[in-house]
Amino acid sequence: MKAVHFGAGNIGRGFVGLLLHEGGYELVFSDVATPLVDAINAVSEYTVHEVGEGGVDTVVTGFRAVNSQTDPQAVIDEVATANIVTTAVGPTILKFVAPHILAGLALRDPGSPPLQIMACENAINATDLLREEIQAQAGDAWDAVSGRAVFANTAVDRIVPAQPPGAGVDVTVEPFFEWAIERGPFGDTPPTIPGAHFVDDLAPYIERKLFTVNTGHAATAYFGAQEGIEKISDALANGAIAAKVSAALEETSALLEAVHGLDAADLAAYRATILRRFANPALPDTVGRVGRQPLRKLSRHERFVGPAAAAAERGLSTSALVAAMGAALAFDDAEDEQSVQLQQRLRAEDADAFTASVTGLEPGHPLFAQVAEVVRARQSDLGV
Repeated sequence: MKAVHFGAGNIGRGFVGLLLHEGGYELVFSDVATPLVDAINAVSEYTVHEVGEGGVDTVVTGFRAVNSQTDPQAVIDEVATANIVTTAVGPTILKFVAPHILAGLALRDPGSPPLQIMACENAINATDLLREEIQAQAGDAWDAVSGRAVFANTAVDRIVPAQPPGAGVDVTVEPFFEWAIERGPFGDTPPTIPGAHFVDDLAPYIERKLFTVNTGHAATAYFGAQEGIEKISDALANGAIAAKVSAALEETSALLEAVHGLDAADLAAYRATILRRFANPALPDTVGRVGRQPLRKLSRHERFVGPAAAAAERGLSTSALVAAMGAALAFDDAEDEQSVQLQQRLRAEDADAFTASVTGLEPGHPLFAQVAEVVRARQSDLGV
């Protein structure tokens, strides 16, 4: 069995690739970073180091890497004969992965089992986005290749911090992980992925993860940055910050309970688990890394505005989420391009116009006035 994984970075090697290896798949990593591809091909094994309580080291073997930028045909040929294709490249990069998969499907033996395709991204229904890109690029040829693949959405969760210097292709991760996969598309032949679980309805898992892990992680970073704290674990050791993050996650849990009927006690236990993970001092994660790209994280369907807008529409509390947005607006990191753009736009744009363009909220939305208020507060701090 063979799996092609697009994105040979830390998540690719330390999470998705690791579980595929444990499922018995030969691993082919595809990436555009020549030094990384060369480094992977220079070794016969790498180690995934779990740090924190219960952590173990796992050695990964049976892999190779191909450069999709310099040798796209090699990637296409691998896809044509693979059992599984996965991605961990970021939702905006899926459109660049799509042509390789499409070309591989065109070369695929029509009599072979369908290629099982899963996009493992921090986005809702990312596999649907990938399929739509492939279909759009295929045009009239889609009917000829569509039966050669099945597409399943997934929800993935594992914290992989910035790696220590000199680690090579080894990866440091936390012990906790979750990989939930839609059961339906596979019928009677799901892929063999130890540790993953197959579910009939993925939506609650996706939103529980995005609105707890992603919301909480970013909120911790932004509140921590406001206090001049460098590490995520140190930020949560601050009682005031921990209380603000907990309050934001209580609001997202109330939404998850209302929308999906999830149990309040189970959600409370899940929140506690997530906060313990963030507080793991063995994970050298920084507020700068977690907080980067604040404009994206403040967009309409992302971790703050997405749940807050849905909560406001239901008359649920949103004050703690809006406070986290206010902290995000104050994220000022000269090393992050979006942070620089954010601060420039706050100085140049009217508060209501900024709110509408960045968050995607319409002026009549029940959340709009609250967000515009924290935008004006940040502008006041900047002397606008």
